[in-house]
Amino acid sequence: MTDSGQSPLIISTAAAANSLPDEAQDDADGGAELELRQVAVPAQNHGDRLDRALTGIVPEFSRSYLQQLVEQGAVQLNGRTVTKPSAKVKAADQLTIELKPTPQSQAFKPEAMALEVLFEDEHLLVINKPAGLVVHPAPGNWSGTLLNGLLARDAQAHFLPRAGIVHRLDKDTSGLMVVARQRQAMDQLVSMIAARTVSREYLALAHGPWTGARTRQVDLPIGRDPRNRLRMAVVDLDKHAGKAALTEITLLDNQDKHCLVKCKLQTGRTHQIRVHMACLGHPLVADELYGGKLAGGLTRQALHACRLAFAHPVTGAALEFRSPLPADLLAATASLGLRYNQLQ
Repeated sequence: MTDSGQSPLIISTAAAANSLPDEAQDDADGGAELELRQVAVPAQNHGDRLDRALTGIVPEFSRSYLQQLVEQGAVQLNGRTVTKPSAKVKAADQLTIELKPTPQSQAFKPEAMALEVLFEDEHLLVINKPAGLVVHPAPGNWSGTLLNGLLARDAQAHFLPRAGIVHRLDKDTSGLMVVARQRQAMDQLVSMIAARTVSREYLALAHGPWTGARTRQVDLPIGRDPRNRLRMAVVDLDKHAGKAALTEITLLDNQDKHCLVKCKLQTGRTHQIRVHMACLGHPLVADELYGGKLAGGLTRQALHACRLAFAHPVTGAALEFRSPLPADLLAATASLGLRYNQLQ
């Protein structure tokens, strides 16, 4: 099924193999099933580039893969083959897309798993994610992700981009996440996050004693680290690509070698808290990617999403959720001589 609610037409044919990009050619001659997906462009994609519209219409494939499909002539717009990903589309335009299974698409399969659900209604659910759970399929983690669990738990998730996931936590970050269960709620939640009306707070254990003001506003742009593409970094926007990033950091408790802080996100950049804390000289405990060292028995970065507050995207009701430190972070806090009050 697609976002528009139309059923895809599935046709098995080896003859269509030549219209696939190179990455799909290897086993095309084996008679693997191709899917011919026919769908109308949704209203929210009116005026978008073709490749951008396709990422919402066919969310189980990467944008780069879909661009290759277009360039190889595997996409038709209103009955005519289009080979430019930049072509503009209009609401209700008819698209026909030839698709072939890839590791990415195969990752979008239901996998039953236990999820700690704190709140659920017909529009959304709030979960408490454990450390170690990957949120979205990616190279090296094509299965066993939160997305797989959501697809198994809720039939409606199949009709939503990313199964309703509107924001992410790193694999080794624990805590609160909101997930949409229908498109209206999803679109509104995405807009609310962009408008910074969703309050997200984290607890973090960090190296070094905190000095200076108890609360600091860290306003430093973040982009891909030009020296290590696996990391993010504070960047000079005049020289490198990046985006504004703002974090409010408040000291909760202090010791000679470590501190416990609360971080409130004003923006949601990749690894934002980890990068900002490291830039301040306080890398998170066990966050070896950003200079943290193992301490307190932890083997994962000491970061936990402890509070989530927002207006319900459909009813407008005020919602607030709290998650106390999980057992590993609680034990580490105590072993490092720091005091934690779950009401902080």
